[in-house]
Amino acid sequence: MVSSADCSEGEFLNIEITTRTDDIVMSSDCDRKAPPESLPSLTAEVCIDLRGTPCPVNFVRTKLRLEQMQPGQLLEVWLDAGEPVEQVPDSLTMAGHVVEQLEKRDGFYSLVVRRSSEA
Repeated sequence: MVSSADCSEGEFLNIEITTRTDDIVMSSDCDRKAPPESLPSLTAEVCIDLRGTPCPVNFVRTKLRLEQMQPGQLLEVWLDAGEPVEQVPDSLTMAGHVVEQLEKRDGFYSLVVRRSSEA
């Protein structure tokens, strides 16, 4: 993973973002993939599985998906432990969205975020 610390002063960190549709599924598909004990308590309109996706790409993909949704809709995001679950919720809050739920599951975290009308 490349960080801004890898750049010397005056250089810019270029990050190539590619959109993959294989990690965007309807919430019913997420429920099928999830173990029975980890079904969401909030019903999200869309679920994206970003396990294995590094920072900041996981935040960018989440933000881009939220921008495609209507204000007030819920998005469920599956994240790895560590930096993803520490950074993505805070970044989404700073972007104006509402984190409704963060739940530890078996081997990953489920984040449910509501799209803001202003973001």
